Amino acid sequence: MPIRLAAIVIPLMLLATSARADLHITRDHGGYVEEYKAKYEHIRKTGQRVIIDGICNSACTLVFGIVPMNKICVTPRASLGFHQAYYDKAFTFGIKVTSYEGTSDLMSYYPSSVKDWIRRNGGLTTEMKKIKNGVDLWKIVDPCPEDF
Repeated sequence: MPIRLAAIVIPLMLLATSARADLHITRDHGGYVEEYKAKYEHIRKTGQRVIIDGICNSACTLVFGIVPMNKICVTPRASLGFHQAYYDKAFTFGIKVTSYEGTSDLMSYYPSSVKDWIRRNGGLTTEMKKIKNGVDLWKIVDPCPEDF
C-alpha cells in the first residue's frame, strides 16, 4: 500500500514544484521584445517570482512592466541595462538603426520608478545605461530576502 501511495504522491509533488518555479535571471543580454513580452506574460499569469541575480539588459528589463513588482527582487550581483530599441540588424544590412516607435513602446511598459531613473540619466540613447546594485537599484526594485 505505501508503494502505491508514493507512486501517486511523488509525481504530484514534482508537478506542483515545477509549476511554481522561480525565474532566475543571471546573464540576460536581451533580444526580441515580442518574445520577452510573451515570456513575462506567462511568468505573470503563473504567479512566479523573478530573481535578478546578474545581468538583465535591454528587452530583459521589460520584466518591470509586465511582472508585478512585488514578485521581482534583486541580489547584490544584479545589474540592469537600458537603451533605445533598434531594428533587427538582419533587416538593416547590419547597421544599428534606432526604432523610435519601439523605444516608445518600451517606455510605455516601464513603471514610473524606471521611467524616472531613465529621465534622470538623460533618457534612452543608443548607449547602454546601467544601474548596478545600490540605492538607485533599490528605488526601483526590492532586494531579495536572504533566503531566496
